[in-house]
Amino acid sequence: MTKDNAAPEGSMVRAPGAGLRRAAWVLALACAAQFMVVLDVSVVNVALPSIRAALGFTTADLSWVVNAYGLAFAGLLLLGGRLADILGHRRSIVLGLALFSGASLVGGLAASPGALIAARAAQGAGAALLAPATLTVLTGTFPEGASRTRALAAWTAVGVAGGAAGNLIGGALTEYLSWRWILLVNVPVGAVGALAGVRLLQGRPAGGSRPRLDVVGAALATAGITALTFALAQVESRGWSDALTVGVMTVGLLALMAFAWVQARVARTPLVPPHLLRIRSVGVGNLILLLTGACLVPMWYFLSLYMQQVLHYGPLRTAVGFLPHTLVTTAVSARLAPRLMELAGPRILIITSAVVSAAGFWWQSRISTGSGYVDGVLGPALVVSIGTGLLLTPITTAVTSDVGPADAGAASGLMNTTKQVGGALGLAGLSTLAATDVAGAQALTAGYARAFLAIAMVLAVTAVVALALPRRPGRTG
Repeated sequence: MTKDNAAPEGSMVRAPGAGLRRAAWVLALACAAQFMVVLDVSVVNVALPSIRAALGFTTADLSWVVNAYGLAFAGLLLLGGRLADILGHRRSIVLGLALFSGASLVGGLAASPGALIAARAAQGAGAALLAPATLTVLTGTFPEGASRTRALAAWTAVGVAGGAAGNLIGGALTEYLSWRWILLVNVPVGAVGALAGVRLLQGRPAGGSRPRLDVVGAALATAGITALTFALAQVESRGWSDALTVGVMTVGLLALMAFAWVQARVARTPLVPPHLLRIRSVGVGNLILLLTGACLVPMWYFLSLYMQQVLHYGPLRTAVGFLPHTLVTTAVSARLAPRLMELAGPRILIITSAVVSAAGFWWQSRISTGSGYVDGVLGPALVVSIGTGLLLTPITTAVTSDVGPADAGAASGLMNTTKQVGGALGLAGLSTLAATDVAGAQALTAGYARAFLAIAMVLAVTAVVALALPRRPGRTG
């Protein structure tokens, strides 16, 4: 973020002593909110059979417990990012937490499939308001340099832990309490977080200009991303040639084309200001996020299927099998990556992480029906997790460092949207690549191996793309 003489809204850490302590609490609040957002993407997965039995879901409708959250989250992220600029950090975080925890309460008490699906969509809307705000409040609180790098490292590590811990937490709560607690646990956490946000975060200063909301752009972006995400979610079950898939995907692409035109030619205060994409670190950084999202998000999906369908693990054992990914990625992201980034800069670390991750996925692609947990999951997991841990902090730094305070929310919303769309694109394409009409462990394993090899190839391309990043934030070369 470019330096400015005036401290941005939400800025806290400028004075020693009490200011530093308050900044630590702001970091804790941002990390807790981010953990909730990422956790609820996957926390329901293990509980789906229990939810189906309790509420009478059909097999076809059950996937909407997952998809309703993902669609609302992806579709509203750009809008949520811009609202963070308009409303200010405090309002965005407090409103986001209130909506998220309120929807969690409704979902946890739901007595019908429709009520639960609606609650999950409302959770996704709250998450879309929270996710950009948690990042922008950190870039506004911590000045550029080592303190911001450490804060972003903690934020990314918590995000990794939330995504990876979703299945474990969901499995434990479902097995020992009830599936309803995977939602109800958000209520007290969200309430405490909202109260903390009111006390810790500064409101928008009185007076001064406030950007207007681009209503047309928001509608087009939401419709386009939602339609595209919905279409991609149907690919595995319906195929690429299905009329519904093609029709909805066409509508989504047309809406996104119209959105790009409105942003460039019509909107006075666009959701994605065109000048943002002309910043090399933002444009190239988001392309890298798109590519890595297409690789890392599907990894959990395919490894989960491999452990359950080939290694015959149960849901809780599968969740425990992911612990090495969680622990190594979190440790590398929080401890090692910030130190290496100070020495080498983001670009070198991003290139290194892509190469290391590609090597790990190449190893993962060597799985066979004779592979066990150690050689089929654990060994590749250690390499992939080191690569992933080295990626998250520098790429977040790269796409936010050259952005002015007025566009911080828009840049954060764009970053989160890019990751979500990349994940949906990757999962759709790789699911098609891994699909097989032949039953049996051998055919399944071969399909997963093809997917992992494709991921390795995409990450190798990502390393080449990263050469176009500036050597250091704030510089052009």
